[in-house]
Amino acid sequence: MDISVVIPLLNEEESLDELYNWIAKVMQSNCYLYEVIFIDDGSTDASWKTIEKLAKEHEPVKGIRFQKNYGKSQALDAGFEMAKGAVVITMDADLQDNPEEIPELYNLIIKEDFDLISGWKKKRYDNVVTKNIPSKLFNAAARKTSGLKLHDFNCGLKAYKNEVIKSVKVSGEMHRYIPVLAKNEGFTKIGEKVVQHQARKYGETKFGMDRFVNGFLDLITISFLSKFGKRPMHFFGLWGTFMFLFGTTTAFYIGAVKLYKVFNGIKTILVTDNPWFYIALTSMILGTLLFLAGFIGELIIKTKTNEKHYSIKEKLNF
Repeated sequence: MDISVVIPLLNEEESLDELYNWIAKVMQSNCYLYEVIFIDDGSTDASWKTIEKLAKEHEPVKGIRFQKNYGKSQALDAGFEMAKGAVVITMDADLQDNPEEIPELYNLIIKEDFDLISGWKKKRYDNVVTKNIPSKLFNAAARKTSGLKLHDFNCGLKAYKNEVIKSVKVSGEMHRYIPVLAKNEGFTKIGEKVVQHQARKYGETKFGMDRFVNGFLDLITISFLSKFGKRPMHFFGLWGTFMFLFGTTTAFYIGAVKLYKVFNGIKTILVTDNPWFYIALTSMILGTLLFLAGFIGELIIKTKTNEKHYSIKEKLNF
C-alpha cells in the first residue's frame, strides 16, 4: 500500500464526507493505493455514524472509535499502530488541511528519502490573539529547546515513513513533538514544506489557552526526556550526589569547628542552634531522595511495558 491517511477527530460530523471525497479524488487522480483511517476520539455528535456510512460505501475507509475522549496524541498512536502504507500522512478533520498537498508530501518521502516532512502553515486564517501569537511563541521555544529548525511544530499535516511512526510512542499531549520524538529515535532527515492553510468551514476550534500552557509544560517534559529519558540516574544521581556531598561536608565542618572551640575553651553555641546544621541536614536528605529517584527511574525503564493509555470501543474494516 502506498499511503495511509490518519485523521484524528472530535465532533467533526459536518466535514467528514467532504474531506473523504476530496482525499479520494486526489488519490485516484494519482493512482495511489491508499487507506483513510478515521479515529473518533469520543465524539458526542454523529461523527461515528458518518464514519460507519463511509466505511460501508468505500473500502479504503477504516474507523477506530474510542470509549471516551483521550486526546489527539492517543488517537494518533492508535492510527499509527494500524497504518499499513509506506508513507503515512496525518491531517486534521476540519478541512483546514488541504489534501492537494498529499502528492508532493509523498514524493518528498519516497523520492527524496526524507524520514519526516512537517507542514508549515505560513499564512494562517486563525484568530491572531488566541492562536497565532501563542503559536509563534510556542514554536520559537520549541526550536530553541529541540534544535529542530521547524516553523510550525503544531501543524497537523505531516508525512512520515512507515518505520518512523512504528518507532515513536505518542502519549500524553506529545503529538506536537513527533518530529522531536523521531529525532530521538535516530531519524534525522527531517524537512519542512509550506502548506496551504484554509479557514475553518464547519464547527469551532478545539484550541484553548489551556492547550497553550500544556504545550509549554510538555516542551519541558520532552526536553528532559530527550536528554535523560533513558538514563534518569545521570540527572537525579548527579544532583543527588552533589547535594549529599555538600550536606556531608558542611556537617563535618560544623562538627570540626565545634570540637576545636570546645578543646580550646572557647564559648560556643549548641550545634542545633546553628542554622547551617539544618541546611546540611536538608541537603543530605534531598540528596538521598534524588539519588533514590534516579535509581527507581532506572528500574522502571528496565521493567516497563508499552501499555496503551486508551480504550477502543469499535473498529471498522480492519
